[in-house]
Amino acid sequence: MSKAADMARVSAKGGFHLLWGLVASTLISSIGTILIASILGEESYGLYGIALVAPNLIAIFRDWGVNTAMIRYSAQYNSQNDTAKIRSIFVSGAIFEIVLGLSLSLAAVFLSDFLAQLVNRPTISFLIQIAALVILSGALINTATAAFTGLEKMHLNSIMLIIQSIFKTGLIIALVLLGLGTLGAVLGFMLSVLIAGSIGMLLMWTMYKSLPKPTNGQLEILATTKTLLKYGLPLSIGAILAGFLLQFYQIILPIYVTDNAIIGNYNVAQNFVVLITFFATPVTTMLFPAFSKLNPQKESETLKNVFQYSVKYASLLVVPVTAMVIALSQPAIGTIFQDRYALAPLFLVLLSISYFYTAIGNLSAANLINGQGYTTYVLKLTVLTAALGFPVSYVLVSNFGVVGLIVTTLTVGLPSLVLSLRFIKKHFGVSVDWVSSAKILFSSATAAILTYLLISQLTLGNPIELALGVIVFLIAFVFVALLTRTVSKADISNLREIVNALGPLRGLLNLLLNVIEKMMEILQPS
Repeated sequence: MSKAADMARVSAKGGFHLLWGLVASTLISSIGTILIASILGEESYGLYGIALVAPNLIAIFRDWGVNTAMIRYSAQYNSQNDTAKIRSIFVSGAIFEIVLGLSLSLAAVFLSDFLAQLVNRPTISFLIQIAALVILSGALINTATAAFTGLEKMHLNSIMLIIQSIFKTGLIIALVLLGLGTLGAVLGFMLSVLIAGSIGMLLMWTMYKSLPKPTNGQLEILATTKTLLKYGLPLSIGAILAGFLLQFYQIILPIYVTDNAIIGNYNVAQNFVVLITFFATPVTTMLFPAFSKLNPQKESETLKNVFQYSVKYASLLVVPVTAMVIALSQPAIGTIFQDRYALAPLFLVLLSISYFYTAIGNLSAANLINGQGYTTYVLKLTVLTAALGFPVSYVLVSNFGVVGLIVTTLTVGLPSLVLSLRFIKKHFGVSVDWVSSAKILFSSATAAILTYLLISQLTLGNPIELALGVIVFLIAFVFVALLTRTVSKADISNLREIVNALGPLRGLLNLLLNVIEKMMEILQPS
């Protein structure tokens, strides 16, 4: 097997382990959220959310890029069989994150009165003091996640996510039922993050113990920390800018959209977009360590193949799911909420459009640039996006409300994406396989149109229309993709190698590939 195919196999395995963790933890959290909201009631549940939001304003400053640097250097040293250096990466990263997380938690405690006044809720200062410990606990989780991702041990990350969801749901419900109300909810959330972070650090410790010791017996913590910061600081500045931009969006929207029902529709649509992020997040997470392993001077052809594989196979996963969500937005939302949230399907369609950018390298480009160490350039792109985002969002939201905000998020990042692709072409000599991406977009759009036209003519009820629509879309997409040769025999061979790393899903997916291969013989004659 080529190195590119082998890397795809390893990344797919890690992505699968992350996917089941995301799905399981989100399902547990969703059930818990419904129960907690019902028990607390609207007012107490609102205070619970506000108490958790306030420390996040300070937590923006926790990310100095060290976690990203941990992933990058761990993956690099692991691929170079220089794993002894990873010990220094783990210890240095953990010490830095814990010290910074503790410092910011204490700062949030001391500033709790100010933060309570800032959110116009002076009576929740004590709740903010408790929630402040989430900053430290979050640092533990992020450090452990970086260690798991760098060494591609994503099953450990999934275990940590599920533990957090279980404890969050159980503790909050128990404490609220004991009569602690909002205090119990905040305390339960904080404890669940602390428990998950502590378990994550214990799992990280087991990984650390399995690594060989440095030949000189010293960890060189100070020098390693400097290396991590040198790489990560540009990313941290970009993360802070991006964080402030998102906060600006959240502040400006309720100012110009005074109808709470419209914002409620927008929130519902955002929850449904999670269906797409289930597939996009594992791809994004696993691409970064993959690109960090490659030397563009010595492995230029492999780098080209990995980049094009990443775009094509990520698109084959994300783009059809996006098109299906768009085509079935109405019955999907109607299945759960019946006739309520009439604007949510429109918002869901608009929010989903950004995932079509996967076909032009949106999930791959920044990971390649970061993986090769060009973090200063990524900072410049983030500054460009923020410089466009602040004024554009103000103009569009003030005139068009929620639709204006969604259009802002769809457009302000496009210049940076174009510049990223240009940078990759200039420095690494690689680019997107545009013909392949066009075929994936065409196949997905055709299947979505056919599905929408069929479903719009039916009056069978939302659940039946949703189930029927999923079946129709999948059949239509496979047929169109094979007719247009979007998927080739070489792709089937590559995908077969990849799915062999997916454990219990291997048999089912191989059966599906066998069916597609038989159809290919009929629809793609030599």
